Amino acid sequence: MLVAIMSDSHDHIESLAQAVDIAKKEGCERIFHCGDLISPFMLPILAQFEKKVDLILGNNRGDIVLLFQVLKEHPTINFHGEIAFLEVENYKIVITHYPHYAYAFASEGKYDYVFFGHTHLYEVKEIGKTFLINPGEIMKRKGESSFVILNLKTREFKKIKLG
Repeated sequence: MLVAIMSDSHDHIESLAQAVDIAKKEGCERIFHCGDLISPFMLPILAQFEKKVDLILGNNRGDIVLLFQVLKEHPTINFHGEIAFLEVENYKIVITHYPHYAYAFASEGKYDYVFFGHTHLYEVKEIGKTFLINPGEIMKRKGESSFVILNLKTREFKKIKLG
């Protein structure tokens, strides 16, 4: 199963739309968004994926009340709050925004994958049996906009740079 891992969109509509479009064209079956989507007006952009999206908060929360209202219009987006603990095709996955939590979960050795954001910096490493991925940022604050496409079964991945 191919999945897309994204983080730190920070209201950059065009970059998120480009990432969603690429994920669709690459055949991804699911998007994991690691937080800092921020505004409710970004949800329709994520919903254009038309398949399951897992979304968590970050430290830039935006208008949470309005976020909940708009989420009702997009049933393919699953909102998990602060942290998501998921099982996808028998793989145990954690999505968090913060690197210190990500490293802690990875060091437990109980999860196959841990996805995180917050630093806006691309990072991929293995800690024991856990694959730890920060896809970088969608927003381009630190110069490069990117996300990751991952094959859950083979652990093959590629960094996708946005224009």
